[in-house]
Amino acid sequence: MKSLIKILLSFCLTFLLFSCAKNTQTSELKQGVWRGIIDIQGNDLPFNFEILKTGEAYSATLINGTERISLDEVSVQGDSVLIKMHIFDIDIRAKINGDNLSGLYIKNYADNYRLPFKATFGKVGRFDHPQSNGKFDGRWETTFVNEEGREIPAEGIFKTEGALLTGTFLTKTGDYRYLEGYTDENAMHLFTFDGTHAFVFNADLQTDGTLKGVYYSGRSSKEPFTAKNNPNFELPNALELTYLKEGFDKVSFSFPGLDGKPVTLDDEKYKGKVVLLQIFGTWCPNCMDETRFYKDWYDKNKAQGVEIIGLAYENPKNGKFDFDYAKSRVEKMKEKYQVGYDYVLAGISESSDASRSLPMLNKVISFPTTIFIDRKGIVRRIHTGFSGPATGKYYEDFVEDFNGFMKTLIAEEE
Repeated sequence: MKSLIKILLSFCLTFLLFSCAKNTQTSELKQGVWRGIIDIQGNDLPFNFEILKTGEAYSATLINGTERISLDEVSVQGDSVLIKMHIFDIDIRAKINGDNLSGLYIKNYADNYRLPFKATFGKVGRFDHPQSNGKFDGRWETTFVNEEGREIPAEGIFKTEGALLTGTFLTKTGDYRYLEGYTDENAMHLFTFDGTHAFVFNADLQTDGTLKGVYYSGRSSKEPFTAKNNPNFELPNALELTYLKEGFDKVSFSFPGLDGKPVTLDDEKYKGKVVLLQIFGTWCPNCMDETRFYKDWYDKNKAQGVEIIGLAYENPKNGKFDFDYAKSRVEKMKEKYQVGYDYVLAGISESSDASRSLPMLNKVISFPTTIFIDRKGIVRRIHTGFSGPATGKYYEDFVEDFNGFMKTLIAEEE
């Protein structure tokens, strides 16, 4: 009964936010920087965005630390604004009241996923008076405990930049992207919001020098974590986590392309070429970091006899795979990023589904995962996860290694 009441109240609030637009004159959405706040399980998640207007068309830029994300689908009707979160099937819907916005952050593909949102015009920066005392700078061996009680190793890398604490957490499946926050005596607070990731990290420095904290993600996920300073800590090798089962040296599949026709590695287009298989989803920001990198690399190197195929595992609709819905998400991403390589629709956004659809692999544990195939069709490497630009040197090391290995594969004869 309580859950039914919550759903009805949420629906009513959404209805009230937008029903009034038909009966009122269109409000002006002020141009400039706003500070937004999303309520994450009772924690304020602050972020900035900038509103621009060209003629009658609005646009926005989401500011996430040093990251800038362009939002070109912003519409104002009556006293309400709708801001679509880039390629993600996610909206911010709010009422305009002068210097203030109030409304909801909504994931359209998830059942009743609505979080309170508000924003204030003219608030530049995430925080009013941030400070970072340097106590949390360094490299931290971290252990998260998920809701099933499973321990997840991670590496925290933090540094003070001006008045802010910045950094990220790396796991064996990827990174938590651009984190930005502040310290307060013996406590640290870190935040990220990129349209789909909505994270808050709170941690206290213990008397023995360790950290004890809680990681909040979105509507309900909550994971405790501990950490200790360890400059020598290293995560498992990303090249050893997913591999071919004994007896296999190739990958085979038949998945529908965006036109619905089956695509296989035996197609003439891929014969005699170096092929990368990018296991990904458009809902995954780490995958989007990887896609931007692959897009630029492919544009520069495709003439050397290389192809990339994106194997898309998309969010289900009504609990199951929906071809048209998955196609619309991939096509939107392809257009936004101007990606020139191929895509197939492989399944739903579960690592178990990816593992079932590629049974020659021991398992798929991460979106993204990349399979490197030489000109003879032999799998030469499988890389789990992606350390994006937020990881600094880790990203630079990946790029150097990737370019070196691809140069080797391209130079080999069929």
